[in-house]
Amino acid sequence: MSEQKFLERMKTKWQLKSLTQVVLILIVFALTGSSVLFLKPFVFKLVGFEHLTGWKGTVLYLLLIFPMYQILLLVYGFLFGQFAFFWDKEKKLIKLMARPFQKKR
Repeated sequence: MSEQKFLERMKTKWQLKSLTQVVLILIVFALTGSSVLFLKPFVFKLVGFEHLTGWKGTVLYLLLIFPMYQILLLVYGFLFGQFAFFWDKEKKLIKLMARPFQKKR
């Protein structure tokens, strides 16, 4: 019963048409997160930083893995027929990230 309430809340929050769409979006998030965890060691090894930790590892993670996560969200979103949802979220994220670099009026 509580799973149903959760899915209904997500449907309302994300302004979706069906519970199926909510489930597909949750699957996309799960696949993207799993893929990033799987690919991270290979990406770090590819650039020669497989043993990097601390703040340097965090910066490298943000520079390499964060964009990869965003791209994978769009790819999986496309494969599961939810590209429009994820593209809309990406546009909002880009605007949010660009705010500090915009000139003040």
